[in-house]
Amino acid sequence: MTAVKEATRRPLGHFAERSLAGLLVVAGAGVGFGVLLMLVRFHWGPLYHADHEAAEWFNGLVAPHHPLVTVLQAVTDLGGRPVLIWLITIAVVGLLIRRQSRLAVYLIVTGVGGLILDPSLKALVGRLRPVVDVPVASAPGNSFPSGHALGSFVAYGVLLLVFLPAVAPRWRKPAIAIAALLVLLVGLTRIALGVHFVSDVLGGWLLGAAWLGVTAYAFRLWRRERGRPVPSLTEGLEPEAGREIKPAPAEEHVLEHPRWSVAELLVGWVLVFGALYAFGMYVSYHAKGTVFDTLDTEVPRWFADRRTDTLTDLSWWWSKFGDTHAILLVSLVFCPIVLAVWKRWRPVLFVVLAMFGELSLFLASAGVVERPRPPVANLDGQMPTSSFPSGHIAATICLWTAMAIIVLPRTDRWWRWLFVAMAVIMPVGVATSRMYRGMHHPTDFMGAILLGALWLSLLWWVVRPNEDVRRGNRPAIESERVHELDDELARAGRED
Repeated sequence: MTAVKEATRRPLGHFAERSLAGLLVVAGAGVGFGVLLMLVRFHWGPLYHADHEAAEWFNGLVAPHHPLVTVLQAVTDLGGRPVLIWLITIAVVGLLIRRQSRLAVYLIVTGVGGLILDPSLKALVGRLRPVVDVPVASAPGNSFPSGHALGSFVAYGVLLLVFLPAVAPRWRKPAIAIAALLVLLVGLTRIALGVHFVSDVLGGWLLGAAWLGVTAYAFRLWRRERGRPVPSLTEGLEPEAGREIKPAPAEEHVLEHPRWSVAELLVGWVLVFGALYAFGMYVSYHAKGTVFDTLDTEVPRWFADRRTDTLTDLSWWWSKFGDTHAILLVSLVFCPIVLAVWKRWRPVLFVVLAMFGELSLFLASAGVVERPRPPVANLDGQMPTSSFPSGHIAATICLWTAMAIIVLPRTDRWWRWLFVAMAVIMPVGVATSRMYRGMHHPTDFMGAILLGALWLSLLWWVVRPNEDVRRGNRPAIESERVHELDDELARAGRED
């Protein structure tokens, strides 16, 4: 009996010890933030002078070096709201698909809390941003606390706590170190770019630590009340969910023969480039008097003669669907969802290689062919690349066709045909808008089709993105039937 009582008390004692230590850390962060808030709010002299001297020193160090400013801007964007909201949203959707609603709720509550704390405290304190001799960046709103420092601490911290069980034990400490380094770098970039004082960043970190600690402690209490063991935070919030939240738990090898596959892709890339080069040089410089020459002469003029304000605005929007930002955004939404549903890296690799290959083939072909733009008014002005092939159209073809190739055999639901339709509608719409705006010839469109068809065919043969379907892989959600899947998603969101 004594042994049983001792066995019962031991986990409770460990929980109490960990809780006390955690509460002390949270309380320390909260008190530290409160003290710093008062010092900033009442303009304490030593802090004021230290902040301004640091701002001037960093400005003198960074301002003369434009490449350094570019790197700092890239790093600081990793702590911006667009990136953090995307990360949390994709993680929540993936957790709901994997039926981990408790962790999804925790992510939502913690993330939303961070979003609320930042603007409300900035409005309360009302501190102006630094004024430096040579401004290299700007930011809206007030200065204290740093939203990037707070947001990155909360977002990367909460993602680490949730997904740590999916990381192999030997990689957990490196993962923690990488997350901490990323948060540190984001905070330092805000100071170096002259948009925050040192105390703003410290305040953001302290507030982020306090908020993350409070929510983690609440989640651990939630587990304790339901009779579940409360592990060390180095094991994550829900260790038993490790297999379910692992991206591809059943996949041993992404490709059976990776070295052969790399060699095949390299050889294939060269052959595709050769075909593009030959066709591009022909239609650009050797097709006089042919049907290609007639199309490239008459079609741009036909579009230019029919321009109106309404059509010009519409063409601008359609053209944007094929630019880098839109293509990247769609890819960054589609790939994580595919990974969450089918638990395979190979379809994701197919999309990534499709886009990487398209970009490299487009840049290489445009660089060697050097075709001028059509001889009409170019509504988008001077572009850094030449006309053949169209990068907008090629990227749209590769992305939407790759998505249709992945989705079509994996579900029997009616909406799979939407991907097939979009694989036709999106490239045609982007191509029409690019020709209307005087940016491409019809044969540039043909070159984009040639690029997409050859490169995707090569990837299909080498990567075989749907091989797991042939072997019987089913989605993470049990049913694919139209009347059941939405109900399962709803149940996943309601699970306790």
